[in-house]
Amino acid sequence: FRSQQLEKAVTTNYKPVAKHQYDIETERRRKEDGKRARAEKEQVLSMLFSAFEKHQYYNIKDLVDITKQPVNYLKDILREICNYNIKGTHKNTWELMPEYRHYEVPEKNE
Repeated sequence: FRSQQLEKAVTTNYKPVAKHQYDIETERRRKEDGKRARAEKEQVLSMLFSAFEKHQYYNIKDLVDITKQPVNYLKDILREICNYNIKGTHKNTWELMPEYRHYEVPEKNE
């Protein structure tokens, strides 16, 4: 077994990519959306109630997408009207408290 002498040292320097394509896209999307502005509480509540008429359980990410509100503000409102599920099949989801669960029931006409 013979070793060979290289004429010059191997210098393969790879420059790290500072801005990847997906980072650029998310940054652009964030700039378009801007900061989430707090809407009036009544307006947010009506959006939440209409959302909970469609489904019983939501995770925080979906509720943020629906209401377009800041996460902390939304959580403050959710703590008042919802229960947060920690265990079970609906883990880490929000569910309306029983006193707010008056889903639209068709009225009986006599």
